[in-house]
Amino acid sequence: MAKARSALRSCPVAAFQKMIAGKYKLRIVWDLKDGPRRYGEIRSGLLRGAVGSAEITPRVLSRELKALTESGLIDRRDFGVVPPKVEYRLTRKGKSFVPVIAAIRDWGERNLSEPAALADAAE
Repeated sequence: MAKARSALRSCPVAAFQKMIAGKYKLRIVWDLKDGPRRYGEIRSGLLRGAVGSAEITPRVLSRELKALTESGLIDRRDFGVVPPKVEYRLTRKGKSFVPVIAAIRDWGERNLSEPAALADAAE
């Protein structure tokens, strides 16, 4: 176990991959770039533009949000009222991650569009 932790510390790519591993983490951070969101808003944001994907379960979303909070990318604010009101927002570390996701998004738009995929298949 110590060897695995040591490898993560010595390889920033491996540490980064471990931090963002999960089906929804990048999309959650991307959705929070526009400001704080409540749980239901994050959930509905994940359902937009997800052609052919299954609906995210509450358990999975809660697990992803908890992991993002523990990694320091997002902050959870509990208002302590009934009914419960909780907001999630990007931390400074999370905000610094948005340009990375934007670069991934831009790359995807350039390289994963249908015409480009068709051209590659023809070669």
